[in-house]
This record gives sequence, structure tokens and C-alpha cells, in this order.
Amino acid sequence: MTLSLGSKAPDFTLKTKTPEGLSDVTLSSHQGESSVVLLFFPFAFTGVCTEEACSVRDDLKSYENLNAKVYGLSVDSPFAQEAMALKENLNFPLLSDFNKEVSDQYGILYEDFIGFKGVSKRSAFVISKEGEIAFAWSSDDPKQLPDFKAIKEAL
Repeated sequence: MTLSLGSKAPDFTLKTKTPEGLSDVTLSSHQGESSVVLLFFPFAFTGVCTEEACSVRDDLKSYENLNAKVYGLSVDSPFAQEAMALKENLNFPLLSDFNKEVSDQYGILYEDFIGFKGVSKRSAFVISKEGEIAFAWSSDDPKQLPDFKAIKEAL
């Protein structure tokens, strides 16, 4: 992982899709307002990714109580992400890093993931209200979930 604690978080604008249509989400728009939790996952609709998303869905209030916005990110299209969000009744946005630029900037792209090139590793980042990395975690094991307690402590 190339990002260190206290460093400036790379800014980005990514698409999210809801039944109302496509919209942009820009990380820096939260600066000075709230912390941000970025949860990168390999693929929509896979078992562990669904487990992670649903556990966050069921505990979203605790993140809101810590003045944090939560986003799930993957290299899936925003249309696949919307289908997953609707199926699993997710209450936080999924952002499409379809062009793999953000995953690359955050240093968490697999070179080869079961034959697929450029898939996001399961990773978690907390971005402070000041726009700095307050927590950074990534795993080469796609079955390993982030330490949600440690994420909340960083908030």
C-alpha cells in the first residue's frame, strides 16, 4: 500500500447509480464537513462482498453517529452496483471505479486476481474531515473483512 497515515487522500470523482439516474460523488466535497469511510471490494454480488456490504448496511447508524459518510467502491459498472444495492437494500452509495484509477491511486489493485487484471483488493480507508488518511488497511486475501472496530476507532 502506497498511502501512509497523515498523508493527503487522493481526491476523486466517481459515478454512483440509483433509480433516479447517474450522479457524481467527489471525495473533497466532504472536507470540513465529515469524515469518510472508503470500503473497496473486489466484485459485486460475491459472497464476502455481499456480507461486508450488508454488515455495514445494518450498522450504518453507528457511522452516522461518528459523523462519517460511508462509500463502497469496486471496479464494477455503476449499473451492476445499483442492482446489488437494490437487491441487498443497501443504504449507502456504491461508487464505480470502472476505469480503475482510484484503486490505482490508493495502491490497492491486484495485478492478477483469479485471471482478472485490475480488481480492487478488499481495503478500507478513513479520510479525516481535513482530507488526510486516518486509517488504511488492505488485504491480499479477498475473504478477510476489514476490522470495523478499528475503523470506528479511527473516526
